[in-house]
Amino acid sequence: MLVLSRKTLESVMVGGPGGGEHLLKVTVMEIRGTYVRLGFEADDGIPIHRLEVWEQIHTDGRPELPERLPQAPVA
Repeated sequence: MLVLSRKTLESVMVGGPGGGEHLLKVTVMEIRGTYVRLGFEADDGIPIHRLEVWEQIHTDGRPELPERLPQAPVA
C-alpha cells in the first residue's frame, strides 16, 4: 500500500500516460477533525464508489462469507 501525505487542495494522480489509459485524480477538499473530504475526477465511464457500495455491487448484494468458519468448541 502506498501512503501519501497531502494538504487541502493537493491532489494525487492514478494512471494516465505510460501507466494505462484510465486516469483518476483524487483531491483533498477539506480536513475537519478526523474527517477528510475527497474529490474524485475520472475519465468518463469509470465508476467511483465507496468501498461498501463496491463490495455490495460485486457480491450481487450477498453478504461476504467469512474466510474461515468458526470451529465448534471441543468438549
